[in-house]
Amino acid sequence: MKDIDAIAVLHDPVRRRLYEYVAAQGREVGRNEAAEAVGVARTLAAHHLDRLTEAGLLESGSRRLTGRSGPGAGRPAKVYVRAQGERSISLPARDYRTAAELLAEAAEEAGLDDGLRAAARRRGEALRGSTAPCGGLEEVMEMLTARGYEPHLEGVEGEAGAAEPVVRMRNCPFHAVAERFPPLVCGMNLALLEGLLGAHGPVRARMYARPGECCVVVEPSKNDEH
Repeated sequence: MKDIDAIAVLHDPVRRRLYEYVAAQGREVGRNEAAEAVGVARTLAAHHLDRLTEAGLLESGSRRLTGRSGPGAGRPAKVYVRAQGERSISLPARDYRTAAELLAEAAEEAGLDDGLRAAARRRGEALRGSTAPCGGLEEVMEMLTARGYEPHLEGVEGEAGAAEPVVRMRNCPFHAVAERFPPLVCGMNLALLEGLLGAHGPVRARMYARPGECCVVVEPSKNDEH
């Protein structure tokens, strides 16, 4: 299916809410859960979820949601996750991805990593403007959501063994180029976010790569850093 046809499937408001809910979970979602989340009947949710799968926006599979196996465990249920492929529309046609990949290749060959990070940090600072550094993780979540990173809060084990909150991002806006030039683009992304967050504030960005997610996390700064 062409990108424009796939994106047109989201015109239906119920279908769009179902897609947004599944995409936001970062895991498999069953029909009952999705229906309850958007407030529609299970049969209607199933219809729209399957339509989204046909359009290539979701991927489907089946598993037992009870967590049990063997006799009495119940039949496997259909589950859905966001599809890995990207969809985009440009009228008239543009090819910024090829330009970005060529520039990244040239920068990598010329050893311009430091210069790119410096430019990215300046861009982040310019986007932040005269506002103060981000005041906490809630403000970080709002900023990252507006920029398409799809942030979510998660606890990680800290130095004292207690769970410390961090902001992870399910989407990398530079994913296609980062796949080909990970050190260059991930370093650029980190510097951009450092500029957006602001220096010497209560939060900091750092590298923490995990498959399928952005390579940067945001966490509270250590007491001795500000």
